[in-house]
Amino acid sequence: MRIDLHCHSTASDGTDTPAELVRNAAAAGLDVVALTDHDTTRGHAEAVAALPEGLTLVTGAELSCRVDGVSMHMLAYLFDPEEPALLAERELVRDDRVPRAQGMVARLNALGVPVTWEQVLRIAGDGSVGRPHVASALVELGVVPTVSDAFTEEWLADGGRAFVEKHETDPFEAIRLVKGAGGVCVFAHPGAAKRGRTVPEPVIAELAAAGLDGIEVDHMDHDEDTRARLRGLAGELGLLVTGSSDYHGSRKTVTLGEYTTHPEVYGEITRRATGAFPVPGTGGA
Repeated sequence: MRIDLHCHSTASDGTDTPAELVRNAAAAGLDVVALTDHDTTRGHAEAVAALPEGLTLVTGAELSCRVDGVSMHMLAYLFDPEEPALLAERELVRDDRVPRAQGMVARLNALGVPVTWEQVLRIAGDGSVGRPHVASALVELGVVPTVSDAFTEEWLADGGRAFVEKHETDPFEAIRLVKGAGGVCVFAHPGAAKRGRTVPEPVIAELAAAGLDGIEVDHMDHDEDTRARLRGLAGELGLLVTGSSDYHGSRKTVTLGEYTTHPEVYGEITRRATGAFPVPGTGGA
């Protein structure tokens, strides 16, 4: 089995629609794909409706969190999307995305970059507007060559010249909320130092004690030494180890299924989840 547990669609900051994502996942030879858009489940229905035969969909979301001033992302799998407490928190995070993005546009303008709010909205389309859309605007203007190059201290990285904070969930609260909705929690790309400061290992140990299920080890932003260190940490803490592409369509160079999760780990994730269940494809539109 080939299992990719971290992918994005146009419901947040990917470039594939949810329907295109599942069709492309099947074409890439995946058996299981997770749709984990940022702080939203809006793309799930479209993905389910288009799900090809032979492909299983894991529903989820990537939750924006912050601990001790460090931004981090929590992958939440197979939770009840209508559970009131988690739904309210996701909406709170999403509602803060627009003023935050507007603030980044204003800071860029003050730095002499002629990005406009209308440009960012056009790039975002129907998705939840966020930093990658502002980054794409910088690429369009020729300010930086790639989206990744916008995530530096010069521009949009945490603490960067055009960075603006947004509401982010305390990860201990995120774990409590996801568990309350019957879901499973995996810390996304915990060693991605190129994105900015990372969460210290003692805090990851505290998160594990609070109910964190796993950490994403095999990821494009982790070099071999980082993967080995994280794999050892997961073993010490009794955490599941996942691997995922973090696919964003043409917004990143990584391809679907470039990094995958072991079937036994996937089986354990599905065993622990009670809020929702994987959806087997029956041949979508």
